[in-house]
Amino acid sequence: MIKEKKNDNLKTETVERPPVVVVLGHVDHGKSSILQAIKDFKILEKESGGITQHIGAYEIEHQGKKITFIDTPGHEVFSAMRSRGTKVADIAILVIAAEEGIKPQTKEAISHIKKAGIPMIVAINKIDKPEANPEKVKRELAENDTLVESMGGKIPSVETSAKTKKGISELLELILLVAEMEGLKADREKLGEGVVIESYLDSKRGPCATLVLKNGILKKNDIIATPSTLGRVKILEDFQGKPILKAFPSQPIIVLGFEKTPEIGEKFKVFEDINLAKSFLKLKKISHRPAEVFFIEEGKKVLNLILKADVLGSLEAIDGILRNFSREKVILRIIKAEVGQVNESDIKLAKSAKAKILAFRVKTDKIAQSLAEKEKIKIMNFDVIYELTEDLSKLMEKLVKPKEIRVDFGKVKALIIFKTEKNRQIVGGKVIEGEVKKGTLIDVNRNDENVGKGKLINLQRNKKDIKRAIKGDECGILYEGDARIEQGDILQIYTKEKQKA
Repeated sequence: MIKEKKNDNLKTETVERPPVVVVLGHVDHGKSSILQAIKDFKILEKESGGITQHIGAYEIEHQGKKITFIDTPGHEVFSAMRSRGTKVADIAILVIAAEEGIKPQTKEAISHIKKAGIPMIVAINKIDKPEANPEKVKRELAENDTLVESMGGKIPSVETSAKTKKGISELLELILLVAEMEGLKADREKLGEGVVIESYLDSKRGPCATLVLKNGILKKNDIIATPSTLGRVKILEDFQGKPILKAFPSQPIIVLGFEKTPEIGEKFKVFEDINLAKSFLKLKKISHRPAEVFFIEEGKKVLNLILKADVLGSLEAIDGILRNFSREKVILRIIKAEVGQVNESDIKLAKSAKAKILAFRVKTDKIAQSLAEKEKIKIMNFDVIYELTEDLSKLMEKLVKPKEIRVDFGKVKALIIFKTEKNRQIVGGKVIEGEVKKGTLIDVNRNDENVGKGKLINLQRNKKDIKRAIKGDECGILYEGDARIEQGDILQIYTKEKQKA
């Protein structure tokens, strides 16, 4: 009698698996606070400004059933995963603040969910606020081809408050109901396979990856590979970092043992031997972000950048944002983009390429810090993405000289010259057009020709200092300039303002 070999894909053991849920929505609408309310796991409280910057996967239990949540840093990463042909999640939660309604990022999220082809649940959040208007949100959703059940559609919705915990239980019940209707199944007898949710390089432990298993069972010492890397599972941990012996379908896990950090959104598989695993690798070298080479138009500046980030999710999110920066006056050229702390080679590259280093949630090692101070290389450190974009905008502005524009205020006809000394004169005149302001500039025009320039030092009316005079007013002007004003001259009053590029 021949014994059937386990994991040879002939024998099947199809079981129900927990749903994998992704949470999307506009920034500040409460994605992280809803997750915090859902589970008694407070890691989200520690995140900078309450904004989630990189992907984490979390598991909770409700009514005896498990649910896995993926908290994304933004739609860029979700889109990047989907573009790699990866079905990241089974269900999407669209979070909308009840008092603000649909925003541009909400529309993006709706588009991403529809393209992913997964069911949606709408969570109308912050209903504890006095200005909350859930019905208005539902009408706005309808205008964006998203009909909730109460408006005659098929998309379930729930009103929530992360603050008071209202609606959280109902949201979890809806997730389990939708999961049941979807009939989510997994084959435990297949060789393990799933999706890379996050990856990063730990300075002490080496390449680490957060995975979600879709089929099969993953065990310690299993040979594992993605199209970009392979390895053997040395350490297997649950989402809280606790050691485990086995991982089951839909379970979020942390794996150590890859030769290098895998790409986010890649599919991973378990193989019976190392040669089969090698055949799964793509020969093409995968680059996170190659240096961009542009034809530099005349008048444009180039800003070379070195990006260092904590995890690939952050790197991809920042990459996506930088691609959308205006290139009208300044070209952004990313010459290096890596996960990990700022090191000596980064400083040397920054010096040779005259580049700025953007460090997102990573430290600088001692040798690199010392070299940076010696070479006067600036390392810009950030914890929140929008701070990075604000500072980068300021940096781009400094590269471009501001335009100086002329603003004309009015005209004065010189009626009498009271006093003349060196380069100063006291002139009596009448405002014939517009207005006159103290501290402005003067063009001296005679017979429609400019004969000189100067400054309006002081302005008086009835021997009293004033700040401005308007059309029809007679005034005294203390003028300082390179030309002598004569009776009958027309004085054009103006100023010059710097306009940001």
